[in-house]
Amino acid sequence: FGGAPPLRRYVYSWHCPDGPGFSCPLLVDTTGAYFRRDGIAGNYLGGMSPPEEEEPDPGDLSVDHDYFQEEVWPRLARRVPAFASLRVRGSWAGYYDYNAFDRNGVLGPHPKLENLFFAAGFSGHGLQHAPAAGRAVAELVVKGRYESLDLRRLGWRRLVEGEPLEEDGV
Repeated sequence: FGGAPPLRRYVYSWHCPDGPGFSCPLLVDTTGAYFRRDGIAGNYLGGMSPPEEEEPDPGDLSVDHDYFQEEVWPRLARRVPAFASLRVRGSWAGYYDYNAFDRNGVLGPHPKLENLFFAAGFSGHGLQHAPAAGRAVAELVVKGRYESLDLRRLGWRRLVEGEPLEEDGV
């Protein structure tokens, strides 16, 4: 949606035996750094999106290790003091695809093509929205309407009419 190229993102994995326990959910700090536990052995995954003016070249999928050392790690250590002693175990780079129109999902029937339903463009939070989006599309297909949640505001109309669904948390 919107025709923008994908963005290059890095994900880092690290070990910190004294880090947050199992009750810690995915945490996104106000600085943009994020992390979550990865299994039961004191391992974590995380990273941070760069400022728009510092977007890395999407044509190169090498990992910028200095970005973790200089930008991500200090923010993580401020948020979770135990992370001051973390040990990086690995990293990878990949593409972050997004809806360039408003970075929100597009859900529901196509405005012109019969029997074509969308659940796309969730811009990195698709997994979080998947249960509700799946249920909503199933209700549309089976019952012809939303029943559990009214998600019409995520429909195509906003794209056609040029009215983005603004959300500050994306």
